[in-house]
Amino acid sequence: MFTKLLGFQYKVVYKRGVENSAADALSRHPAPPAALMSMSYAVPQWLTSVVESYSNHTQAQELLQQLSLSNGTFGHYSLHQGLIKYKSRIWLGSSTTLQQQVYQALHDSAMGGHSGFPVTYARVAQLFYWPNMKTMVKQWVQNCHICHQAKPDRQKYPGLLQPLPIPDQAWQLITMDFIEGLPRSKHYNCILVVVDKFSKYAHFIPLSHPFTALTVAHAFMDYIYKLHGMPLSIVTDRDRIFTSHLWQELFKLSGTKLFKLSGTGSRSICQSNSPF
Repeated sequence: MFTKLLGFQYKVVYKRGVENSAADALSRHPAPPAALMSMSYAVPQWLTSVVESYSNHTQAQELLQQLSLSNGTFGHYSLHQGLIKYKSRIWLGSSTTLQQQVYQALHDSAMGGHSGFPVTYARVAQLFYWPNMKTMVKQWVQNCHICHQAKPDRQKYPGLLQPLPIPDQAWQLITMDFIEGLPRSKHYNCILVVVDKFSKYAHFIPLSHPFTALTVAHAFMDYIYKLHGMPLSIVTDRDRIFTSHLWQELFKLSGTKLFKLSGTGSRSICQSNSPF
């Protein structure tokens, strides 16, 4: 093509796609030959094993005969590429070898994860069908040694998380928690950590173990209340100090109402009605 163009005086000019409304014959791509218009696909080996298992099964032969006479459909059964399907699920008949392969793939493998009878049966019933399938799957799961060793989680679902309210200013919402098990320093071996959720400013109050709710209340008044006043909300865990009667009575006297929010896990909220 290059040698043919050498004898001509031409100039290559760019033409935008908007202006090139009708493409000429030289710019059209020729149609591919018919030999290239083909598609190949892979057939899993276990599907071939399913089709081969029909030859040794009397009911499968009867179903194949009925399906061939009724143009591929007979009741809930249908024939698709040599596979017998029951309600769009692969029918395995009574082939115990294929059934064990299904158990191992959908229950014993890493994908199955020994998920128990309900989940395993739902996975199997979504893809396969054979007579007495539910009973056989249940027996397989009951005879699984790994499933017997596993301990299922029977705790109540905690529910949806409830986000904490965003404070308008500093020291309206604080969190309190203890750091214990520290080496003793000047007869102190515990720290009460109080953090302001708005400014992230924190107070680290030293305490000596064992301490009581009255000791923590006095430390709270000396380090927090005298500097920042009474906060509107206090977030704590279920420590025995924060759940004691003395702690609740102290906040009750200061005009604070103690309550817990559902779905917050191990946190409790102390909301103050005091204007100070």
